[in-house]
Amino acid sequence: MAADWIRDLESSDSRIYKERVIEKALMAARLGSSSAQCFLFNCYLAYNPFYTYNIKQVPETKDITGRANPWPQFWALCESLRTRSVTGNDMRTMVEKCSQKFDSVEWNGLCRRVLIKDLRCGISEKTLNKVLSNTEWKIPVFTCQLATDSAERPNKLTGAMRLETKLDGVRVLAYIGVNTQVTLYSRNGKVFENFSHIEHALGSVAYEIKLRLSAGEGVVLDGEIIGETFQSLMKQARRKTDADASDSVLYVFDYLPLADFQRGHCNTQLRHRVAGLEKLREIVDRAPAAAAVKVMPGIEVDMDVSEGHDIMRRFAEAAVTEGYEGIMIKALDAPYECKRSSFWMKWKPTITVDLAIVGFEPGTGRNAGRLGAIICEGEDQQRQIHVNVGSGFTDAQRDEFWQTRDTLMGVVAEVQADVVSQNQDGTYSLRFPRFVRFRGFEAGEKL
Repeated sequence: MAADWIRDLESSDSRIYKERVIEKALMAARLGSSSAQCFLFNCYLAYNPFYTYNIKQVPETKDITGRANPWPQFWALCESLRTRSVTGNDMRTMVEKCSQKFDSVEWNGLCRRVLIKDLRCGISEKTLNKVLSNTEWKIPVFTCQLATDSAERPNKLTGAMRLETKLDGVRVLAYIGVNTQVTLYSRNGKVFENFSHIEHALGSVAYEIKLRLSAGEGVVLDGEIIGETFQSLMKQARRKTDADASDSVLYVFDYLPLADFQRGHCNTQLRHRVAGLEKLREIVDRAPAAAAVKVMPGIEVDMDVSEGHDIMRRFAEAAVTEGYEGIMIKALDAPYECKRSSFWMKWKPTITVDLAIVGFEPGTGRNAGRLGAIICEGEDQQRQIHVNVGSGFTDAQRDEFWQTRDTLMGVVAEVQADVVSQNQDGTYSLRFPRFVRFRGFEAGEKL
C-alpha cells in the first residue's frame, strides 16, 4: 500500500533515515512500483503550496478493508477541490463517498493527510526536494523578494529607482489561478483565510486582470495588507473564528507570472512590471474591487545625481511625518528575485529610549540558564512605556547579566526600536526593541 511509505517515515525521527526512505521510494518508482509512484505523487499534492483543497474537516474511517483504493478517483477529487468546481455540501458529500472506496489504512494514513496538507510523518518540502529536486515530483518552493537595509548597501543607491512608502502591515501574495480562483498566502506560503472580502474583490475582476497582464496560466500579485492599526490587523489575521478584517485593504506593489514565481525569478525589469501595474490600477479602481484593493503609488528618481538623493530624503521625511514606517527603494532596471535582494532596499528611522530595568525573564531553548529578556519601564514624551527587550545581547552578556541581575535592577538601559507603539489597552510599548547599552556606565556620562 502507498501508506506503507508513510508508516516507514513515521518509524524514525532521524532526518537521514527519512531521506533514505524517500531515496528508496524514488528508486522503486523508477523501477515501476505503483505504490512508490503513488506515494511520491501524493507527497507532491500535499506539499505543493499552490494546491489548496478548501476543506477544513476531513472524515476518518474505521475498519474498512478490501476496497479497490482507486487513486485516480482520489486525485480527481483533489483537482475538483483545488479548483473549487465543487463546494459546500456537494464537496462534503463527494469527500465522504470517496472515503468509503478506500481501506481505512490508506484513507486515514495518506488520503486524508493529503487533503489537510500535512502528511504528519516528520518531513517537509525541503526534505523531499533534497532527494526529488531533479524529478517530476519536485515540490515548488514558495518564496518572494525581500528587501535589504539601505544603510548596509550605500553603494547600491545608484541608477534609476522607484520610491514607495513602507507600509506597516502583512505581506501577502495573491495567487490568481487558471480558473480565476484567488488564494491569499503569507510570504512563507501559509494560506490566509480571514480576508475573504479581498479574495472576492480580486475574484470579481480576476479574468480581466489575467487578460490585461497576459498571464493565462496564473499570476501572483505581491503586496501588503494594512488595517486600521498593525495590532488590530494581526489580531484579526490570526483568529481562528469570528474574525472581522473587513476594513483591511490590499496594496499591490508588484506582480509576476505564476511560472516565474514558481521558478523563483522573473527577468522582466521592474519598470515594465510597473507599467503592468498601471493596467491593473485601471481595473481595480473600478467597483467592486476599489474598496479592498489598491495599486501602490510611487515616484521615480535618478540616484546618479545629487537631486535624486535630495528627492529621496524629502520623500522619506514626508513618509515618516505622515506616520509610515519609512520608504522602499527599488531598482527600476532589476528583475524580480525570490530571495532577499539588494534590488529592493528599505529605509526606516529608528529611535532610542532610556528605560529603567524593573525585572528579568529567564531564557529558554539555547538561552536556558541565562538571560532571556530584560523588562523595562519609563516615560518618553509623556507616554508610559512597558516593554520586554529580548534581542541585542551577545551570548556573553546573557550569561553575565543573568548572574548579576540583582545588581542591575533599576539600572537605565538604552533601547533602540523602530517606533513607539500603542497596545490595545491604551498603554505603550516599542516595536522590535533591541538592547544597546547601559546608560551611566561611562565616566562622566549623564543619565
